[in-house]
Amino acid sequence: MKLLKSIGKWILFAFIALNVLTLLSGNKFIYKAVYYNLVNIDDCKIFANRNIAKSANPKPWMVSGNTYNKTTFSPSLLNTLTGLKSVAFLVIRNDTILNEAYWEGYSDTSVSNSFSMAKSAVSLLIGAAIKDGYIKSVNQPVADFLPEFKVGAKANITIKHLLQMSSGLDFDEGSSYTNPFSIIVSDILVAYYDDKLYNTVASKLAVEKPGKYFDYKSGDTQLLAFILMKATGKKMSEYFYEKIWNNIGAEQPAFWSLDKEDGYEKAFCCLNSNARDFAKLGKLYMTSGYANGTQVIDTNYIEASKTASSLYNKKDTSKIADFYGYQLWLMNQYKGQNIYYLRGTLGQLVICIPEKNIIIVRLGMKQGARFEEHYSQSYTIIDEVNAMY
Repeated sequence: MKLLKSIGKWILFAFIALNVLTLLSGNKFIYKAVYYNLVNIDDCKIFANRNIAKSANPKPWMVSGNTYNKTTFSPSLLNTLTGLKSVAFLVIRNDTILNEAYWEGYSDTSVSNSFSMAKSAVSLLIGAAIKDGYIKSVNQPVADFLPEFKVGAKANITIKHLLQMSSGLDFDEGSSYTNPFSIIVSDILVAYYDDKLYNTVASKLAVEKPGKYFDYKSGDTQLLAFILMKATGKKMSEYFYEKIWNNIGAEQPAFWSLDKEDGYEKAFCCLNSNARDFAKLGKLYMTSGYANGTQVIDTNYIEASKTASSLYNKKDTSKIADFYGYQLWLMNQYKGQNIYYLRGTLGQLVICIPEKNIIIVRLGMKQGARFEEHYSQSYTIIDEVNAMY
């Protein structure tokens, strides 16, 4: 009985503390964050979304009866995929689906959150906007588009600094939005759950010289989205459909979650689609910016995206951040291969192995262990698929 009373007191204390914190800060989003707890791959159901139609000219991947699912998964690969609660796994070589598997009731048309894979989609749009002439170059100042960056140290920040995660802004990624206790201190959860996205990101202060350190911040990506909207005069989802989704031949509609009804796209996290269409974003990188014969993005921009920066890593200033390009993760010379990939917080992956013309997609609910800047499942998936093909 004493134990129950003690537990009850702690619950009451936590409830009162939560309400006091919320009232004092004015951040009603905290209620939403606590109610929904950790982020989920189906979070598009709890947010307002902007619909993105399927392509006017869908381009399905080829499926050959002679090769489709004929190669079985090794125990190591299968244990990794099921152990981390994967919902989709797809291997494509030479535009042909070789392996495809789904779990947890998901299918080839099921929609789920890309999380930070969306950052790579935003980078592709920056490349498209440069090709279209809306943006002069990656060296153009952010101040040309956003008034909050016209004075002070923020005036030195360029688009390239945002692409390379080196803005020097004080956006707090915290312990990420997979930790419910970070809601009090982390800007990332404010950006994820609150309805004042522009103010949350654009109000950040410059605390370091831009272009000095790689320091992963979702706020940098969100600023790229605001630049795109200002430069093109279009909602980001509209421009995404026009330049990317339609041209790559997406077979299914997609949804980009907003901070509120008819609000801003949460560009750093929340493009929702299916495994087969996510793979086509990888193909756009593999084909150097060409989509079904149309050059959507200049080859030079795509190559720069795949090129590691010479910036020092803020986490360990003795090391160069050779694992990141323009909103794209890199594994250069991993067992003799130059691999790059899109990555989301729960282990969402689009992995490109250009030497073999292979694209791998993994969607799921868990990430696994981290080894420096990459995760164990990435190594396992790459190694096992390379062994299979």
